[in-house]
Amino acid sequence: MTIREFMQRHYRHFNAATVVDASDAYVQHLGGGGKMFLTLAGAMSSAELGRSLAEMIRHEKVHAICCTGANLEEDVYNLVAHDHYERIANWRELTAEHERALYDRQLNRVTDTCIPEEEAMRKIERHMFELWTEAERAGKRLLPHEFMYELLRSGRLTSEYQIDPADCWLIAAAEKNLPMFVPGWEDSTLGNMYAAHLMRGDLQHVHTVRSGVEYMTELATWYMDTATEHPLGFFQIGGGIAGDFPICVVPMLHQDLKIDHVPYWSYYCQISDSTTSYGSYSGAVPNEKITWGKLDAETPKFMIESDATIVAPLVFAYVLGW
Repeated sequence: MTIREFMQRHYRHFNAATVVDASDAYVQHLGGGGKMFLTLAGAMSSAELGRSLAEMIRHEKVHAICCTGANLEEDVYNLVAHDHYERIANWRELTAEHERALYDRQLNRVTDTCIPEEEAMRKIERHMFELWTEAERAGKRLLPHEFMYELLRSGRLTSEYQIDPADCWLIAAAEKNLPMFVPGWEDSTLGNMYAAHLMRGDLQHVHTVRSGVEYMTELATWYMDTATEHPLGFFQIGGGIAGDFPICVVPMLHQDLKIDHVPYWSYYCQISDSTTSYGSYSGAVPNEKITWGKLDAETPKFMIESDATIVAPLVFAYVLGW
């Protein structure tokens, strides 16, 4: 029995049925010539979602990604420092003293896994500082993901891989030159490091790394070019800026640029463990987006209320036909 067959047999009702319905609609969307835009919030890269997401990218089931700066960098941290990560099985029982002991060992905890400061963050910082410096001297400006693509394509890290590169979604994205959007990159570890280098005077030009506003203009151009040729779906993992930022491109084109006949997103699904409410954007039901001009009344909409680390690999397996 394949994973898809298992889900079709056992996921019959309630939240489980929504997982199957959303997966079926995803398959139908692609089968009708549609493309899928995926957003990544939370700690999906540290959860090693790349093991399934990379396959989705390679098989052209995902055609663009919007992610947080943390997800952008943490997939590369895992790539070069996986052997130095520590899993904390009893993470719910940690006291403040236990947490301080992890801090003293330079282990940054993300739920049940710890990212090692020196082997992951500082290692990548050194490589990125070289790229930032080279770009500054050449008068070149790049978006955050373009620096990451350049780092991976340069081969600087190849000898330091500690996982199968097939399990790194960012490598798959770089190989496909996948359109990528990383709003609020400044809120990442590397963004903090970049600011520190500027304050110390190691770097001189703040705009060598391009900004979130430029990402919106890039997204608007990409959306208009793509949506006129293919129906565009929106698959959202978690909430926050990774989802809020890109879904606003449609009302921006309609209401601010006054461009007529811009298609709405033609499929929408969110995996969220946020409590459904109308004070939390991440917990709001999809219909609320209609009033903002983000979705149409007829757009297929799905809200999967569950843990994305459990559900997303199942949806991906279903779409891939595993």
